Amino acid sequence: MTNQSTIDKLIEMRLTALADAFRNQLSDPRMKEVPFEDRLGMLVDIEYTSRKNNRLRRLIRQAELDQPDASIMDINYTSGRRLNKSLLQRLATCEYIIEHRNIFISGATGSGKTYLACAFGMEACKQYYSVKYVRMPDLLLDLEIARAEGSYRKVMNKYTNPVLLILDEWLLLKLSESESKDIFELLHKRRKKSSTIFCSQFRQEGWYYK
Repeated sequence: MTNQSTIDKLIEMRLTALADAFRNQLSDPRMKEVPFEDRLGMLVDIEYTSRKNNRLRRLIRQAELDQPDASIMDINYTSGRRLNKSLLQRLATCEYIIEHRNIFISGATGSGKTYLACAFGMEACKQYYSVKYVRMPDLLLDLEIARAEGSYRKVMNKYTNPVLLILDEWLLLKLSESESKDIFELLHKRRKKSSTIFCSQFRQEGWYYK
């Protein structure tokens, strides 16, 4: 079997990173002095890393974060918002996701709620959890349209299945009866098997209930 035939088969099996790495090894005279086991290990490491990176990019893209550049490392703790740095760093470990716990973030407009939630979302993606961000008005509209078009279950699953759901603008407006049922159904399905981050301008006493 020729080397080109091996490369072609790797590409056919969609092992493109491994194929490129193998091609580079063939063109590097120094590789002739490297034991076979070490060369094979290098190739496997490159393919493995490539697949992990591709998976991460896919998770970030599917999350549709409002602020995809948000980062825990860039949070400003000296802005007078009285943020608990040790708590935020602990939450960034995603331990709350393992325990199926939820997070509530409240604060005035412009206080950085969405940024913080998206930063948590990015950390979850980095640990290869599925994430979905959505504004509550958009969620309700999406479900309303799905009900009319007969795709309600499919759309509901889009928000039920992610391991972490970020619900922004939580209960800022009064819900209709059907909207209340939708939210109840969504949260009931996610209960004890996933985590949700709620972002609201108000504390619980200021939420609108049906």
